[in-house]
Amino acid sequence: MSRVGKKPVTIPSGVKVKIKENQITVTGPKGELTQRIHPSMMVETAQDNLVIKRPSDNKFHRSLHGLTRSLVANMVAGVISEYQRTLEIQGIGYKAALFGKKLNLSLGLSHPVLFSPPEGVKITLDGPNKIKISGIDKQLVGVVAAKIRSFRPPEPYKGKGIRYEGEMVRKKAGKTAT
Repeated sequence: MSRVGKKPVTIPSGVKVKIKENQITVTGPKGELTQRIHPSMMVETAQDNLVIKRPSDNKFHRSLHGLTRSLVANMVAGVISEYQRTLEIQGIGYKAALFGKKLNLSLGLSHPVLFSPPEGVKITLDGPNKIKISGIDKQLVGVVAAKIRSFRPPEPYKGKGIRYEGEMVRKKAGKTAT
């Protein structure tokens, strides 16, 4: 049995879960999330818990079992408290600014990079070199953080670029002068 999939998902007070065919809708104080699940996975409510069951023990159903449980648990956690990712900008002259909801990045390119976040994601700045991305959908927050990081990923020689907070960039030795 899947170690992740067999754990029940606890539904805290203030969170409502609707299960309709292959779709789960979770509503909480921060908002509402909807996720389609594979038709072979069965989701049942038992008191204040959600239990995910699989039809057989083959490899495909075992992999879907843990995945489905993780997606549902992330939805329940997201509607209670928002997920957050922090990006750091390192490099001389590299900075970020907000114009309304749009993020303006100066990254040493010939033009500034403008980024409009999708609906459900909020971007704030803690100074010109820290970008905070928050939202109730864990997948969407991660995708937006990865997209912003892709504009100028950290390079291995000087470490300049956009990186996740706490990310270690292994630096390479430059050319040796003889």
